[in-house]
Amino acid sequence: MTRKTVLALSAGLTAVSAALFILHYAIFGDLHHILIYTVHDLAFLPLEVLIVSLVLHRIIESIQKKHMLGKMNMAVGMYFTECGTKLLKLIISMDDDAGEISDRRLIKNHWNKADYRRALVEVEKLEGNLTVDNDALKSLAAHLSSKRGFLLSLLENPNLLKHECFTDLLWAVFHLSEELTARDDFSDLPEKDLQHLDIDIMRVYK
Repeated sequence: MTRKTVLALSAGLTAVSAALFILHYAIFGDLHHILIYTVHDLAFLPLEVLIVSLVLHRIIESIQKKHMLGKMNMAVGMYFTECGTKLLKLIISMDDDAGEISDRRLIKNHWNKADYRRALVEVEKLEGNLTVDNDALKSLAAHLSSKRGFLLSLLENPNLLKHECFTDLLWAVFHLSEELTARDDFSDLPEKDLQHLDIDIMRVYK
């Protein structure tokens, strides 16, 4: 609502309230009764403000947060279904240490929260040992090129901007896609280019 609308609404409601007080006095002629209930209502007003501004506001905020989190999780799931899982498989195929990594981080049915936390700490320390060659880069470029429109639609999703980790991942993937698209041929890349692509791929991998 605009400020003008708020002022008009406030004035209108105040006028209605005053008219009802006058009507009450005109019918019953009991100013004492009117003052008692007016003071009573004013005394309860701080509690109403407390209930509305703190309790109800937090309940509404919690519901909105859960709703947004549901949408966010759905978008993250779509990313892995459409693009992320295959992208991860392609990068893992370049990693000479992939066997050792999967042995230590393969999720088991009996895992508890402590196991997931341990795996997360290990993943954050991941160094990776990538072998970036012509065929691997061609596969990566083809996959990301086919998903460019989908990745753009995710970047335009306002809900995902509040998910800092996932947003960083999307930007890393999109940057890698642009770097691969900028190169027509991967068969004879300079060492400096290969090192640059290795860093970009590793950023996505982590």
